[in-house]
Amino acid sequence: MMKSTLVVTSTAALAVGAGAFARPADDTPLIPRETFFGNPDRANVKISPDGAQISFLTAKDGVLNIWVAPASDVANAKAVTSDTKRGIRQYFWAFTSQHILYTQDLGGDENWKVYSVDLKTGAIKDLTPFDTIPGADGQPVKGPDGKVLRPAAQIEGVSEKYPDEIVIGLNTRNPQFHDLYRVNINSGAMKLIAKNEKYAGYVVDDDYSVRMAMAMNADGGSEIVTLSGTSADQLVASPFEKIGMEDSLSTAPSGFDKSGKNLFMLDSRGRDTAALTIVDVETGKSKVIAEDPRADISALMVHPTEKRVQAVAATYERTEWKLLDLSIKPDFDYLKTVADGEMSVNSRTLDDHAWVVSYVMDNGPVRYYLYDRKAHSTKFLFTNRKALDGLKLAHMHPVVIKARDGLNLVSYLTLPTQYTKGDSMTPNKPLPMVLFVHGGPWARDSWGFNGYHQWLANRGYAVLSVNYRGSTGFGKNFVNAGNMEWAGKMHDDLIDAVNWAVGEKIADQSKVAIMGGSYGGYATLVGLTFTPDTFACGVDIVGPSSIITLLKTIPPYWQPLVEQFAKRVGDHRTEDGRKLLDSRSPLTFVDKISKPLLIGQGANDPRVKQSEADQIVAAMEKKHIPVTYVLFPDEGHGFARPENNMAFNSVTEAFLAAHLGGRAEPIGEAMSKSTAQVKSGADHVPGLNAVK
Repeated sequence: MMKSTLVVTSTAALAVGAGAFARPADDTPLIPRETFFGNPDRANVKISPDGAQISFLTAKDGVLNIWVAPASDVANAKAVTSDTKRGIRQYFWAFTSQHILYTQDLGGDENWKVYSVDLKTGAIKDLTPFDTIPGADGQPVKGPDGKVLRPAAQIEGVSEKYPDEIVIGLNTRNPQFHDLYRVNINSGAMKLIAKNEKYAGYVVDDDYSVRMAMAMNADGGSEIVTLSGTSADQLVASPFEKIGMEDSLSTAPSGFDKSGKNLFMLDSRGRDTAALTIVDVETGKSKVIAEDPRADISALMVHPTEKRVQAVAATYERTEWKLLDLSIKPDFDYLKTVADGEMSVNSRTLDDHAWVVSYVMDNGPVRYYLYDRKAHSTKFLFTNRKALDGLKLAHMHPVVIKARDGLNLVSYLTLPTQYTKGDSMTPNKPLPMVLFVHGGPWARDSWGFNGYHQWLANRGYAVLSVNYRGSTGFGKNFVNAGNMEWAGKMHDDLIDAVNWAVGEKIADQSKVAIMGGSYGGYATLVGLTFTPDTFACGVDIVGPSSIITLLKTIPPYWQPLVEQFAKRVGDHRTEDGRKLLDSRSPLTFVDKISKPLLIGQGANDPRVKQSEADQIVAAMEKKHIPVTYVLFPDEGHGFARPENNMAFNSVTEAFLAAHLGGRAEPIGEAMSKSTAQVKSGADHVPGLNAVK
């Protein structure tokens, strides 16, 4: 279900509230929000399959667009798209090396369209030109909220064998299921290759044969079937593998080898952590290729044409790569000497002569290089945020916290540089702290540069992110320990982490805030209703307030996953299930809220509808409980437009300063530059009433 450069002025930091900190003795500069949350200078860097061109995202007229440059002259880049609204975030090269493909939604509704850019002519073609889903009566299908449903496209296959075509999934016939089409990226011509009546996903090979499909079972697990036949609406399914509910979040197919006879899988069956296996499709015989006892295999490095897995990554506290193909060992040995940080290969040419390589640090920008394998040399390209260079930024410390029942909670702690010496994990006094909770909940926090951690640490707060039970990446036992534990043991883990931070004299017990998005927003509401004495305040970003209404309003194409939700969260279709979910929903316990609450919501959110925020705000107002509610009419599940993100963060830091006593950059023009609508409680945040 759940998962951003301003000129520094001489304006002094805004100290809000009676308990506000004075500026540190070393006068640590207040870093502007835009340094962390404005558009990156460069992002998502890729090399064309033929190696002739480099592409990346950078702003055009303030909005992220795709730019392309000769690989030999990156400074001579030109914009090839002209998005003027949300900015482009997802794109890739077609194997023609003359087309770029990208996806875009409308105002954050996640109903993606797929576009093709012809680099020779500059023409942009909508490959999925559908705006409604026709019903049996020919009229557009509407959702439970009465709004017309828009189709959501997804890219299912690309192959160097067919550079002018891709495979796209479209739910234009039935909003719950995506049919598969083979689409020409020049003409837009479409050919149906699989009519879908039941499957949650497909596996397509490099010949664009629809080889396998995944169906969800009533027990919350799934079944993989092989498909045969030539008729798109009469493919014959044969059983291949069954995946129990307990393995469903850590077991999945991951593509075929070059022969097409063997399937790579990430598989946790019969073990805890997901291993990389290879399965003979004909015999079903499986062999483990790589494994890690502490963490799931989470990333693969696959040769672009030979389709052999050359390296795998697993992340416990930090990401570690294991080489399976020793032919790239000299490359990895050399690349380790180029720059600090965690190295990864972002993009490769089809002949594998050139790689785009990035280095992620916890206290500085991402560094991008072009690596020439033949010459065994690198060329520095740029960083993603030049404004971060030279700033005094904080380190992110991995720390393993014990839960009350003994589970290990891999967590990440960031401390303000002005209250620590060197790389110490102990501040010179207990600090106000923000518990920053990740979304999902089937996701995880990881080490690396985190704009929210750095921003909050610069304001004077310790920041702690916790991989509570139910988080992914640590094996199925850890994931399954979160089953039916929303607002239960999952929340206990967060409380245990706060108690650890207080016990270690990192956090001031009276000044701990809880903040997060999606499930993290839900956790914030749980914190203020189930454990109201633990937190001084909370910031909820697109968080559900009632699990029942959340599950009743999921997008139609999530419907095949409903049994998974029923088994892992609770079943909103039964009386007993509704009783459980009511007992775990913050909306049920609104009268327990006694600490300040700030809510941010996108009006077009398809996952956590605006009604989730509306209903808890209405309930609080009915009981005369103060709340501040900021709505963004052009956003969805999170705030993609930097202007909106910075606007909400401007309110957030004023709010936190008032209740925790940290520093804050004045709200200034941040709100007026956004589409933010303060629906309730402007007078509860110092400075907010004056601007909007």
